[in-house]
Amino acid sequence: MDASSSPARPKMPPRLPRSLPSSHSIASTFSPGSSTPGSWTVSPWNRDTPDTSPPSSDAGSPKLQAKQADDSGRISPVEGSLDGQPRFGVVRSVCFVGAGFVGGPTAAVIAYHNPQIQVNVVDLNEERIKSWNSAHLPIHEDGLLKVVRTARDGALNKTLVLPGLPRAIELKQRQPNLVFSTRVVDAIEEADIIFICVNTPTKTHGIGAGSMADVSAIESATRTVAKHAKEGAIIVEKSTVPCGTAQMIQDILRYYRPDVEFEVLSNPEFLAEGTAVENLMHPDRILIGSAQTLAGLRAAAVVKDVYGAWVPAARIVTVNTFSSELAKLVANTMLAQRISSVNAVSAMCEELGLGADVEDVSLAIGKDARLGSKFLQAGVGFGGSCFEKDILNLAYLARELHLDVVADYWLAVLRMNEDQRRRYARNVVRELNGSLRGKKIAILGFAFKDGTNDTRNSIAVHVIKDLAMEMPREIAIFDPGCASAEIREEVEKAGLTASQLERIKILTNWRDCVQEASAVCILTPWKQFRGRKLGSATSSNKKARKLAADWATSCVADKADISEMDILALEELVRDKSSATTGDDPLERLAPLAPCPEECSHCRIGSAEAHDQEPVDWAEVAGMMQEPRWVFDGRNVVNRLELQSLGFRVRGIGKGF
Repeated sequence: MDASSSPARPKMPPRLPRSLPSSHSIASTFSPGSSTPGSWTVSPWNRDTPDTSPPSSDAGSPKLQAKQADDSGRISPVEGSLDGQPRFGVVRSVCFVGAGFVGGPTAAVIAYHNPQIQVNVVDLNEERIKSWNSAHLPIHEDGLLKVVRTARDGALNKTLVLPGLPRAIELKQRQPNLVFSTRVVDAIEEADIIFICVNTPTKTHGIGAGSMADVSAIESATRTVAKHAKEGAIIVEKSTVPCGTAQMIQDILRYYRPDVEFEVLSNPEFLAEGTAVENLMHPDRILIGSAQTLAGLRAAAVVKDVYGAWVPAARIVTVNTFSSELAKLVANTMLAQRISSVNAVSAMCEELGLGADVEDVSLAIGKDARLGSKFLQAGVGFGGSCFEKDILNLAYLARELHLDVVADYWLAVLRMNEDQRRRYARNVVRELNGSLRGKKIAILGFAFKDGTNDTRNSIAVHVIKDLAMEMPREIAIFDPGCASAEIREEVEKAGLTASQLERIKILTNWRDCVQEASAVCILTPWKQFRGRKLGSATSSNKKARKLAADWATSCVADKADISEMDILALEELVRDKSSATTGDDPLERLAPLAPCPEECSHCRIGSAEAHDQEPVDWAEVAGMMQEPRWVFDGRNVVNRLELQSLGFRVRGIGKGF
């Protein structure tokens, strides 16, 4: 990849709307213990990997400026040591091994912004690959289908005449460059860069069962890569992994290919489910870890060039490999720490009474520039597949290093989270006179957060388990984003008795869910649950849209080469000028979706199980519920005074009144 031939970067448009084991078990991590790395297995590397628990671009990558300073003024080791040095070569093909939550969206966005690169996503799960090749993606993320369609199916030639632009704009036809398949060996053999994105679940048997991370999928994938990767290919670990995994991958590569040198990089993902596409389009940072050798730094520069097609150079951070692996665990742990900290304050507000309100406290401390306002929203606790797992990984590492005080410090974050959700369930029982016998409890929200269909380690399943122990007449569950089968699967894994399970009903609309309920528990902050008085767009979204439209008017019309970021700005210009709903393709440039086969299971399930997207009408709910009509707002999303005027009793999080 010749930096001297790369065009200058266009101005960015405004932002649019020692191989150590890990632990996933709180109980096993609370006490020090020894462990050994698991043996390499021969099982298929990703057949059971879960969906993980969101147009043309510049013709080449931006030129790397030697000794260019990053945001902190520190000289990047990649740029500072490679001035005038040859690169690995032009990247023509990239392979993602694993089509789950990390591999699928990341591959799609890289392909979206690099039309000159062929991107192959491979997985042994045939059903998942079929989903990626259809209109029914296996992952629910806002904007993902459009990105996938653009890169997977291509885009049409289009001439645009838009109000506010001085001339017509020609959008050239785009050829497909994103392929999802089960052709694992073929894709690996032709790849210049190979991203390993397989799952690292908890061990279920043997030494460290319920505690250590099972890296057998990474080992198996690496063996396949080692046997078939071409000489000079760059291997990138993308999965969230225990510290030291890059060294393990390097050891496997050397065992199978002792005469070939491969560079192994760490490039952890920092995606929040529900906003994964936004996180990929406008990342806070891209972190690349490499060996601090000339070959390692060159490999990091190649991967940096791929991201550089749309990410500003100052946001691409290069460090050593172990620091990169550790930074991923620390980032999630510190985010969870903030949530548990504000939840601890919410408990104090509730017990203090006297009008104490955790939202007022969060507002006050969030104004402190040293703290900021993010992750200061109190709630029933955090869930999902990442935070708890990464905290336990970090605590286990501390135990192995004989830093018990450090391990206990991080584990206190999990203890606080567990206490928060149990305290919530206790409050429900207490306010209903200490018994749920003969009563129906409505659960609004099951996904661990809004904007996603991920139900793994959801707070809801823990709360439901605690409530089911009280043997209520019925626990009704409604979530507008989750399939009933996925909810049922998670509930059945909670360890409930047959008698408890038969009391749980999963419904597809909120009316059936709240009918004759004595209490409503809001556990996921879907906007539908706030009520009917919702604006179509926030002022901040409107402002961002206006900025993008203004940028398109002033800059895009004068450019000869239109990038995908430019096209996004043009789409916002259309939305800004149109009062009608324009959908995901306001420029009408996407190729039509191929029709699903008649036997499409997704279409059958979708027609039989259409989830209600209508906002909850709380006035109507008031007439459907039984006394005492409690609303336990675990996410502080409803208007307490408005609901009280309708006859509800409302208990939020951190409300001392």
